[in-house]
Amino acid sequence: DDALLVLEKPAGMVVNRAATVKEKTIQDWLEVRRSRIVKLRRSGIVHRLDKETSGLLLVAKTKKALANLQSQFKQRKVKKKYLALVHGKIEPKEGEIALPLGRMKKDRERFIVDVEGRKAKTKYRILRYCDTRILGKLSFLELAPLTGRTHQLRVHLAFLGHPIVADIKYGGKRAKKDRLFFPRMFLHASLLGFCHPCNGSFPSIYLLFTC
Repeated sequence: DDALLVLEKPAGMVVNRAATVKEKTIQDWLEVRRSRIVKLRRSGIVHRLDKETSGLLLVAKTKKALANLQSQFKQRKVKKKYLALVHGKIEPKEGEIALPLGRMKKDRERFIVDVEGRKAKTKYRILRYCDTRILGKLSFLELAPLTGRTHQLRVHLAFLGHPIVADIKYGGKRAKKDRLFFPRMFLHASLLGFCHPCNGSFPSIYLLFTC
């Protein structure tokens, strides 16, 4: 509408420009197609998704909408859900992971569970168990981050011994085998719920995973 745009971000695209990013980004794509958002901070992009994560990305079209939506994210008023396929059989079928996260000292682009880190909470719900001949037991689950730490879902699951399928950064040696069958990390942003920045209505936008 006139205030916002919701994109289905494909896996493999970086969201924001950076000195280390050489390829075209979502930010570049937006600026070519919607000239008026060029003047907005980060071209109106409200939040981020990792390069290999697909799914819903929220973009503001006005300064008012951008400030409002960013405030909702900061105050944790935005409802987010993800779909993921992970190694192993997670039990129980529903639960909450509460493990603080911090940056790894030797590699500042990676995060670890750290007792001195920032609080991080993730709710999960198993949708289906799978028993495969090649990759063994897998769990297909819905994830709801209650905090918004960088790489939160990936680190939480990897620490528990259930890394996301094909996650090269946190999946260890088995991720290399995963890549023979999956070209990208199996994580998808499937739901966003937020108050509309202009009329205050509460839409929930769903996007089902396709593979």
